[in-house]
Amino acid sequence: MAKAKDFFSLIKFSHTVFALPFAIIGFCLGVKESSFFSAEYFWILFAKVLICMITARTAAMAFNRYIDRRFDALNPRTAIREIPSKKISPNQALWLTILSSLVLIATTFFINKICFYLSPIALFVTLGYSYTKRFTALCHLILGIGLSLAPVGAYLAVVGHFDIIPVVFGVLVIFWVSGFDMLYALQDEDFDKTNKLFSIPVAIGRKNTLLLSVAFHLISIGCVLCNGYLGNFGLWYWIGAALFSSLLIYQHLILSPKDISRINLAFATLNGISSIIFASFFLIDFLF
Repeated sequence: MAKAKDFFSLIKFSHTVFALPFAIIGFCLGVKESSFFSAEYFWILFAKVLICMITARTAAMAFNRYIDRRFDALNPRTAIREIPSKKISPNQALWLTILSSLVLIATTFFINKICFYLSPIALFVTLGYSYTKRFTALCHLILGIGLSLAPVGAYLAVVGHFDIIPVVFGVLVIFWVSGFDMLYALQDEDFDKTNKLFSIPVAIGRKNTLLLSVAFHLISIGCVLCNGYLGNFGLWYWIGAALFSSLLIYQHLILSPKDISRINLAFATLNGISSIIFASFFLIDFLF
């Protein structure tokens, strides 16, 4: 019988540190634009946004594991995952996807109309990502677009309309996530070639992938700087921006075409820390 820890492992709950900090940033930007907030309404709306984040993440990861179960079983790196190792059945993963998607849509109904109307599109992007590696090397960008919905969606939940600053934060997330996801895909370059799967490493090779990732992360840094100017943020924001940018640069210094042994440090640890640090300094700037 599947245990709770197996489901948490299935959806990689710890990886919420990539998108959740930017959702909090988007939410705070919305609060800043609104003048009708009571403390009670603030926490109720924040809880709804948090439910949307968790259910979107759960649906996306459960569906990815369901769709990729055959490839995961063939790949020595992923054969220990929950479905190939029979800790969780494919049907359980599929039902988790369906239930999470329904909760997401239902929750957006109680937020506002625009979030409710856009929720199927958000699900289409986040769930559809799992198919893209079968036909395009741009799958990393689709993943980035999926996670970029976090700051934009959280902002929409508060104010009900788009604005340039959360959209730029969304662009930041697209290139940040795409940049580190293509680095992560370097581990499976040979497997993907053998099984006719698409990725940036397969398309352009290891050296060019590292260079493209650098370019993507420089765009992300540019977005951080652009929003600092557009939002007229204070010193704490700029400290967070400097630390975020430094960690992005550092992950490229510890990787090379001849040595990608520290890819997990670059992928999970550094990027998770960088998003938390940036959001923390943003919150300090927002509050004080």
